Amino acid sequence: MLGKARQDLNAACRQHSTRWHRCWRCRAEVKSPEVVVPVDGKTTKEKLLTLPTVLTLARVAAIPLLVVVWYSQSSNTAWITSALFVAASLTDFLDGYLARKMGVTLAFGAFLDPVADKLMVATVLVLLSTHPLAGGPWAGNAWLVPLMASAIIGREITMSALREWAASLGDEAHKAVAVSAWGKWKTASQMVSLSLLLFCSQGGSGQLTELAGVTGPPLLCIAAFLTVYSLAEYFRALWRFMF
Repeated sequence: MLGKARQDLNAACRQHSTRWHRCWRCRAEVKSPEVVVPVDGKTTKEKLLTLPTVLTLARVAAIPLLVVVWYSQSSNTAWITSALFVAASLTDFLDGYLARKMGVTLAFGAFLDPVADKLMVATVLVLLSTHPLAGGPWAGNAWLVPLMASAIIGREITMSALREWAASLGDEAHKAVAVSAWGKWKTASQMVSLSLLLFCSQGGSGQLTELAGVTGPPLLCIAAFLTVYSLAEYFRALWRFMF
């Protein structure tokens, strides 16, 4: 009977965390709470500021800096804004890698990471929409970026509402709108195309600038297509829950 009670206490403690410690409740060696830890009747929250989370927060903090640099009208604006965006894009890969490597995948980080991506992409799309394209064969075009921006930002707003609705339908529907390979490809294509468009945003005659001006707009169109297509795939996955 005593062994059975000890097992029950251990099971009750294991649900709290993924780290071993000596539980204050049952004085047994069990997995400790990471989200909520009961200690003398009180609770403590999980540690949110892990290295991956700090990188994600740095990506959010870079957004106002990018806006300031964009409107500084410096001769190096294109270089600096593209460098900031590339660095932010790299942290998107790095924070996920470190979270898995360090075993510190948290609910807060899982929530914040896609939010940071969407904020950064939306901000750059809005900034690029304020001026016509400056480089390559598309120079002077004033409608392409705003059109693609409307498709991409509209998709993200719709997807957020769709996931919230799917969550209200239960676990099966919520799993149907989990991040897919299409979602990852659309994010990668957005990062690459926007980096190129920022690089050639001030025009110029250098080979790299001309190459960015030639490849940036078509890649943005591809990114917009993948963005909308991925939304259609999510709708298809949820179709059986709609009727």
